[in-house]
Amino acid sequence: MQAQLPALQVVLPLFGALLAAMVRRSRPAYGITVIVSLLMPVISWLLLVQVRNEGPISYVFGNWSAELGIEYRIDLVNALLLVLVSTVGAVIIPFARKSVAAEIPEDRIAWFYSVYLLCMCGLLGVAITGDAFNVFVFLEISSLATYILIALGRDRRALLAAYQYLIMGTIGATFYVIGVGMLYAMTGTLNLAMIAERIVDIETTRPVLAALAFIVVGISLKLALFPLHVWLPNAYAYAPSFATVFLAATATKIAIYLFVRFLFSVFGVGLVFTDLPVSFILIVLSVAAMFGAATVAVFQSDIKRMLAYSSVGQIGYITLGIALANLNGLTGGMVHVLNHALIKGALFMAIGAVVFRAGSCAIEDIAGIGRRMPITMSAFVIAGFGLIGVPGTAGFVSKWYLIIASLDKGWWWLAFLIVASSVIAVVYVGRVIEVAWFREPNDALKGVKDPPLEILAPILIMVFAIVYFGVDADLTAGLASEAAEALLAGLR
Repeated sequence: MQAQLPALQVVLPLFGALLAAMVRRSRPAYGITVIVSLLMPVISWLLLVQVRNEGPISYVFGNWSAELGIEYRIDLVNALLLVLVSTVGAVIIPFARKSVAAEIPEDRIAWFYSVYLLCMCGLLGVAITGDAFNVFVFLEISSLATYILIALGRDRRALLAAYQYLIMGTIGATFYVIGVGMLYAMTGTLNLAMIAERIVDIETTRPVLAALAFIVVGISLKLALFPLHVWLPNAYAYAPSFATVFLAATATKIAIYLFVRFLFSVFGVGLVFTDLPVSFILIVLSVAAMFGAATVAVFQSDIKRMLAYSSVGQIGYITLGIALANLNGLTGGMVHVLNHALIKGALFMAIGAVVFRAGSCAIEDIAGIGRRMPITMSAFVIAGFGLIGVPGTAGFVSKWYLIIASLDKGWWWLAFLIVASSVIAVVYVGRVIEVAWFREPNDALKGVKDPPLEILAPILIMVFAIVYFGVDADLTAGLASEAAEALLAGLR
């Protein structure tokens, strides 16, 4: 059975989606989703342990060689992403039952869970596959499922958000597949490891450079790199709360993994970060995201929309670490992928709990809600501190690595910008804290209280992890550092 774990990582959610669609009733569909969601992290953790003990895993289908067939290839980098996606899915699934029932019509709930499992299948498939075209297939599976998850939101604007995301996602996928086609024409293979081997002697040719440009732009649309982020705020703001939590914690993180995989493992640092001005461009766009998106977040009246713009800014920190292309920078970027998933998962779940009880997440509608929902809003405050990067939270660890990486290069000005951009987060997180805790409760909030334990428990687990990994970062930062070393060691 252990030898089949790579295939099971993708097959189980795929068949779970099929079963959930076939039963067509909410309770059995939720039961199937729970079982699959709890099995996924078991498989991913077993794969991570195997990779750390025995090295990369190669799983080929149908006894075809990797050059001709499809290969799943797992190393420390994508094993971390498999653990992230599957663990987040397992932790947040208790939140789903009541939240989804409150926001999705009864006759659509089974379909919602089916599409959710299909989205998970696509995300895990992107992370695990070693085939460039198979990446495209799984990207489209996850993207199509995501469009549906967003469109099922109760606000009619969710339909527009889903359509906007569909247009941008289609453009991104088209750019990506054009780039892959060029690489195939030049190397004769779609296997990522073989492309990396064969590209060495032709890396400065025009088709390869054009392929790099197409792939980078295509993936940048998927990860919402500033200024290609226009789909993200509406998608997060109007999607059902559970969908927002899952997508914010996982979807962009998988796109970031793909970004790192192509830049470091396929094209290589000699071409990307030395011969071409990719590093300079990424730094400029990252800093623009850190300040621009965060500034826009300050002026939002809807908290989900505010957190969505914040996500664009936080992606800027991750891409900044990638652009620095040194051990501390890449470690900071990778660990922020993990930390940001925890932080945004907790924040969006807390706001989802507010929507569940109060029916709104507009700032003017939640005045004094901290007194009505003290546990929920205390969790929001702690997660907000993590977003800011307060010492003792996971967010501080990420930014500390980025600051050290900047100083390693002698760029004190960049270290200053990292700190300065965090001050903006103080403003928009502080707005919510001030309204929720220091104003008199609205009459409309009379009788509102903290949500049931099945909604509250996942929030508290995420918050506990934010604090724990802020105090003891040996596991997260250690794994991120090992992944960064593996990426840097494989560079040409």
